[in-house]
Amino acid sequence: MKHWLKLPLVIWQNRQRTRTLPRYLTYIVTFACNARCVMCDSWKKPAEGDLTLAEIAQIFPQLPRMDAVRLSGGEPFVRNDFAELAELTLKHLQPKLLHITTNGFLPKRVIDFCETRDKKVPLQLLISVDGMEDKHNEIRGHKNAWKMVNHTLEALAPRRKALNLSLAVNQTLTDPSSIAHYRALREHLRELKVHNQVVLAYEDSATYNSSQDTLVLAPEAGSYPLFDKSWQAEHLEELFSELRQDIATYPLAERIAKSYYLQGIANRLLHQRAHPNPPCVALNAHLRLFPDGTVPTCQFNSQPAGNLRTQSFNDLWFSEQAQRQRDWVNRCPGCWAECEVLPSALYTGDLLVKQKQPLQAAA
Repeated sequence: MKHWLKLPLVIWQNRQRTRTLPRYLTYIVTFACNARCVMCDSWKKPAEGDLTLAEIAQIFPQLPRMDAVRLSGGEPFVRNDFAELAELTLKHLQPKLLHITTNGFLPKRVIDFCETRDKKVPLQLLISVDGMEDKHNEIRGHKNAWKMVNHTLEALAPRRKALNLSLAVNQTLTDPSSIAHYRALREHLRELKVHNQVVLAYEDSATYNSSQDTLVLAPEAGSYPLFDKSWQAEHLEELFSELRQDIATYPLAERIAKSYYLQGIANRLLHQRAHPNPPCVALNAHLRLFPDGTVPTCQFNSQPAGNLRTQSFNDLWFSEQAQRQRDWVNRCPGCWAECEVLPSALYTGDLLVKQKQPLQAAA
């Protein structure tokens, strides 16, 4: 209870851009991946040197208790010890919610994990599906991608209640043809009562970049550089109009989060306007951890605050190097990557602030 009583103070500190302890962890457990996605270079990155279970068991007790932990990759289930890693997460960090993002390429591992894990903690499973059949196979770079991911979804969807599991599809839209695939996938998933939540592929990311670049910045606060340059305003207006209608039917918490994300991306792409633009909580309420123990600044800046393989958490978190990276975050004009934006919106209270012009169509 004391942990939650501190939340108003944490919100105030983050709005003031004052250093605070993390409450949300994004842990990329490996960059290794069994997909070959066109919009992501994770599979091209070195996959050696991931933290071992023994190292994780030394690091996690040093961290504060977390509200939520997101385990991601690469593809997290390619780690043979992923179930044990998740157990260490629950034991030491005691999150109220465990979130896992997967491509669903390993149905048996994913299903077995959901069946055998500690079900006292709710699991939020986000499965990546980027279109129907050939489109999904093409984007994911695997001829059986569609078959494998559907096996995973069809096995888990009917058992959500018994498994204390919430299930959703993350659909990355790569180009204007993805709009038709959004509609088709929505209808395909309707029988399973699963939503396909949309993100638009952005041009680049320091985290998933196979080059040695550690910094990728949007040129200005109101921009959102898209992966595919053939998007036109009419495509976006058509897409956003449909998304507004669909999001309005979502459960309350999901509706608030997705509406907030949609409002921000629509403003940036159609109006070049940075609204909303909450203070970023990277290296404050939001802690990121790379597979080798590096603590990066954020998704678009991989310059390290330190490394938990070689430093204690307290030494790292209160170091001059970490503070220099926080100062960079405070000067950053702001991005609109969902995995950065939503923690920032939550831990600054901006997510619950009524926007003056919510989800308006383009003028």
